[in-house]
Amino acid sequence: MKINANEIKVGMLIEYKDDLWEILKTQHVKPGKGGAFCQVEMKSINKNTKLNERFRSNDSIEKASIENIEFNYLYDDEINYYFINQKNFEQVEVKKDIIGEKGKLLKENLNVDLIFHEDKAIGIELPNQVQFKIKSTDVALKGQTVSSSYKPAILENDIKIQVPPFIESGDEILVDTRTIEYIKKV
Repeated sequence: MKINANEIKVGMLIEYKDDLWEILKTQHVKPGKGGAFCQVEMKSINKNTKLNERFRSNDSIEKASIENIEFNYLYDDEINYYFINQKNFEQVEVKKDIIGEKGKLLKENLNVDLIFHEDKAIGIELPNQVQFKIKSTDVALKGQTVSSSYKPAILENDIKIQVPPFIESGDEILVDTRTIEYIKKV
C-alpha cells in the first residue's frame, strides 16, 4: 500500500531499497526556502543496519503489509523460540536474534502476537503486562523512607528490576513489558 512520506510514523514498517525497514524517528521539516521534507531514521529488519533518509512530502513510500497472529509460547533452545497457534496447532520457530531482548520476558504458555511479513515471522508483540515471581530481593531497612525508595530485585527469569520495599522474595508481581518496570503486587 502506497502512502505519502508525511504519513510516516514511528514504529511503522516500510519497504524501501529492496528491504524491510522499521521507523525509529521522524522529523517533519518546513524550511523557509524550498519544499517540506521528512527526515527519517530507520532500521533494517533483515540486516540490522540503520539508515537516515530524507523524503519529500509528496514522495510515495510502500507501507509493508504485515499480519499479527496470536501464538502461545512453548519453549526455547540455543537458537530458536518455539510457538504454537492454538486454533490450528501449527508450530512456528523464530530465531532468537529476531526477537532480541523481548525474549527474556517470555514465559511458558504466554499468549503473544507474532508479526508476519510474506509468511515470515519478523517480530513479536508481547502483552503489556506479564506476571513474574520474585526470585530474590534485599530486605527492607527499618526507618527507610517509604516515598520513592525502591530496592533491587531479581525475577524468576533473572531480569533485574526495582521494586517497592514491601515486596519480598517469592511474591508475585506484574511487570510492564514495554518499560520493564514494576506495576503492582498480585
